[in-house]
Amino acid sequence: MRTLYPQIPSPCYVLEEKKLIQNLEILKHVQEESGAKILLALKGFAMWKSFDLIQQYLAGVTASGIYEARLGSEEFKGEICVFSPAYKEKEIDELLEIADHIIFNSPHQLHTFKQKVLNAERKVDCGIRVNPLYSEVSPPIYNPCVEGSRLGITPKELEKCDLNGVSGLHFHTHCEQNSDALERTLEHFEMYFGHLVDSMKWVNFGGGHHITRVDYNVELLIQLIQKFRQKHQQVEVYLEPGEAIGWQCGFLKGSVVDIVHNVMDIAILDVSASAHMPDCLEMPYRPMVRDSSEPEILEHTYRFGGPTCLAGDVIGDYSFKEPLQVGSEVIFEDMVHYTIVKNNTFNGVPLPSIGCLRKDGHFELWKEFGYLDYKERNS
Repeated sequence: MRTLYPQIPSPCYVLEEKKLIQNLEILKHVQEESGAKILLALKGFAMWKSFDLIQQYLAGVTASGIYEARLGSEEFKGEICVFSPAYKEKEIDELLEIADHIIFNSPHQLHTFKQKVLNAERKVDCGIRVNPLYSEVSPPIYNPCVEGSRLGITPKELEKCDLNGVSGLHFHTHCEQNSDALERTLEHFEMYFGHLVDSMKWVNFGGGHHITRVDYNVELLIQLIQKFRQKHQQVEVYLEPGEAIGWQCGFLKGSVVDIVHNVMDIAILDVSASAHMPDCLEMPYRPMVRDSSEPEILEHTYRFGGPTCLAGDVIGDYSFKEPLQVGSEVIFEDMVHYTIVKNNTFNGVPLPSIGCLRKDGHFELWKEFGYLDYKERNS
């Protein structure tokens, strides 16, 4: 039974440092050529023990609330941009101590808190999120511009806003998309909000830009930003990808705990779709497994299931050249973004450890989870 990583516990999320650096070099190139600032979206990738490396390349972080903002403040040397669909007053008070941009989602929230932001002891920019009524995202659960969306101020609602003191505009309409989608989105943004841009300090193009994907048109992205900045010369441009930072630069190691048969062979793993990679069920999608193929292509086919009691805790069907055994290692590719930030302890299933495979091949174990992590979050 071959094991690629005997030094790594199972299950374990593993960041591959060499691949992370490759992603960061691409993002650095975009910043240098376009003049834009790129922020790490913590909602997608928050492995803070890698921030010493990432902050050498990126301008800062973007947060979805007070906890992410605190993490950025404590662990990342750079700007802190915050957007939330709605803030409580206590959260605003805390954010004024650490945030550089606070972005509001409605006329009511803007009018409620704008003066407090403008009167803060330290300089904090006040921004608004706008909805350009255009997005190419599918499925609808990820589309922030569907009819009835709660995200972003529509052109009609914007008429209710007093924009005095507002420093920036923010739109987020993408999810795993190429730069041609941004090109079409910018047309709608300019149509509805272009008349406001020159009175702003910055415009944030949001996240969902799949910049580090192998087929992403990086040069078109650079051209779009350059063109925008030439038209609006005093305005800074921000992008805030999360997935693009962690894209294809880490895996989840698991192992086979049992093999049962019901019409087909079913391998029960110590990895759960429901608990450890919930996007597989939410999106849904079938994750890639190293050295595997589609079912029935290779000699031995298995259905992968997790250890929870959820009948639908099924990861997918895969085939292999060699038969699997109890204890066989299974490597799920591309599993360090939107996994650790979303995982859970359903059924009391232990959380995977977290570690880093350094570029010299040395493995560092960063975090192990135990019973108290389960117990203390339940009461």
